[in-house]
Amino acid sequence: MKNFIEEFKAFAVKGNVMDLAIAVVIGAAFGKIVTSLVDDIIMPTVGLMGKADFSKYVIAGQIKLGMFINNIVNFFIVAVSVFVAVKFVNRLTRVRLKKDSVEEELDLQ
Repeated sequence: MKNFIEEFKAFAVKGNVMDLAIAVVIGAAFGKIVTSLVDDIIMPTVGLMGKADFSKYVIAGQIKLGMFINNIVNFFIVAVSVFVAVKFVNRLTRVRLKKDSVEEELDLQ
């Protein structure tokens, strides 16, 4: 079981796995910004020009600037959180690599 845990740790902190996880989290957060831009800003503006909130046929559209700003703030909170987590993992990796290199030097002597 200990070997399994060690292998999983090595797998989880590999650069490409971390990069993929970061991309998924940031992509999901950025997707919310794009969705909010379309749903809360663009479509209500289109609805003002005619009679078209295409999903509900509302005559007067509402521009939800607050929702859009909330989604932008949410994105930055997620991005900063991911950045801090990555810095922490990188620091742990550097410490582990430094420890391994010191052990190798001692073994060589």
